[in-house]
Amino acid sequence: MTSTKDTLLRMLEDSLGQHVSGAKLARSLGVSRNAVWKAVESLRREGYTITAATNKGYALSQENDLLSPQSIGRYLPRDHPFDIAVRKRVDSTNSEARRRALEGAREGTVIIAEEQTKGKGRPGKSFYSPASTGLYLSIVLRPRLQADQAQYLTTAAAVAGARAIERVTGKQALIKWVNDIYCEGKKVSGILTEGSIDMESGRFEHAVLGIGINVKRPQGGFPADLIDVAGALIDDGQGAVRSELAARILIEFWDLYQNIESRSYYEEYRHRCFLLGKPLVITRNGSRVRAKAIDITSDFKLVIELPDKSTLELPYGEVSTRPV
Repeated sequence: MTSTKDTLLRMLEDSLGQHVSGAKLARSLGVSRNAVWKAVESLRREGYTITAATNKGYALSQENDLLSPQSIGRYLPRDHPFDIAVRKRVDSTNSEARRRALEGAREGTVIIAEEQTKGKGRPGKSFYSPASTGLYLSIVLRPRLQADQAQYLTTAAAVAGARAIERVTGKQALIKWVNDIYCEGKKVSGILTEGSIDMESGRFEHAVLGIGINVKRPQGGFPADLIDVAGALIDDGQGAVRSELAARILIEFWDLYQNIESRSYYEEYRHRCFLLGKPLVITRNGSRVRAKAIDITSDFKLVIELPDKSTLELPYGEVSTRPV
């Protein structure tokens, strides 16, 4: 059941930057004006900037950048398929989404958090997820894909994320195979796909797709081990973009997901991949190999050329660019 506070937030979001009288809010909500005031105070304690003016009412500031289902919903079509939950803090949005998937959550369930305490990166690594400056989002999916086609989900999300970043910020977004998005030479986003497989059919019972984005630089900057690699999309003074970015990622990904097996986005993924033609260091199974990236196969394997001029198709692996 939707609370008075949540409904009030949606109404203020619908009139963003404009005052709505307390009397009108009370009538629409079916509560007293005192109950409206209490709901406003509760939202303020959560960090929402809401102004009040005599004879005008309440207004949600256009500079407010707190995430909510209401703020994200403003940028989604009315018939969108998503069930969005926003949490202040979780261990990992992927972990929370997976728990819900196992409980039977429907496809299109979306978990978004202001902060992750155990954000997931590549196996054995974490994704730095400080409060209020990033976008951490996971989607419950129930794809009709074989386990070895999981890369389709990751790569579709990379293209969707790149498109969304370009549309919202105007910055060019490129992809580092297989699951990172870069802007201006710095990593701004990582993507992680996890799932549960039916052992008889080899198909997904469910999948969880997670994407983390550094929207703004954290207060005090990035940790020392990330400072040379990590970047952010916008500066602190550039306004509120996280809700629009979340909505645009969902729209772009869902459009690709509806026909995921066609891999219609392959050429765009390949075009955005900045590794092609570059010398690399490949890390696989604890060993490091020098190579050159020469192509991406239609099922998103990275084709590399080894020092002896032989070629190899990598379905996964950690890669880094190196000087010639």
